[in-house]
Amino acid sequence: MNHLMIDLETMGNKPNAPIVAIGAVFFEPSTGELGAQYSKTVLLASEMNLGATPDPDTIVWWLQQSSEARSEVATAVTSIFVALHELSIFVSENKSEGNVQVWGNGPSLDNVVLRAAYERIGFPAFWPFYKDRCVRTMVELGRQMGINPKIDMPFTGDRHNALADAVHQAQYVSVIWQRLITSAVGDK
Repeated sequence: MNHLMIDLETMGNKPNAPIVAIGAVFFEPSTGELGAQYSKTVLLASEMNLGATPDPDTIVWWLQQSSEARSEVATAVTSIFVALHELSIFVSENKSEGNVQVWGNGPSLDNVVLRAAYERIGFPAFWPFYKDRCVRTMVELGRQMGINPKIDMPFTGDRHNALADAVHQAQYVSVIWQRLITSAVGDK
């Protein structure tokens, strides 16, 4: 599989936001099959020591989330350096030949924040910028076709758990992808 869904939990919404959790799942959008998964919570201090900048509004938002979500982030012990090194190894060991296509929520958030974190630790990102893919664009295409994944697809797991969010996003991107392909083939 060469499609990788990434979900980050962060303490901000700008490229320099500190990452506090990473979830990733390989998937095949044409079938909906899920593959290998990666999940790691990240020690906030390790990000801030490298210059990541939290956003007060995001911190307040986190304080309003479930105790499970807050607890997961608060008990992290893994540094960003270790988490990103392990993520790169995970991708290398689980991708098919060629470059992986990295899906994230929005053209200015998950993928950009992840790439900036790699830059902070002095590692190259494991994917070229032209392999960025946007979940939000797929969601809008789905809505135009009568699919509203935020309403139509039940969520399994705890919200704001990076891996549970990544799995859910991979599932609904796959549903929309398949509908788009079926529609395109039907139009010919």
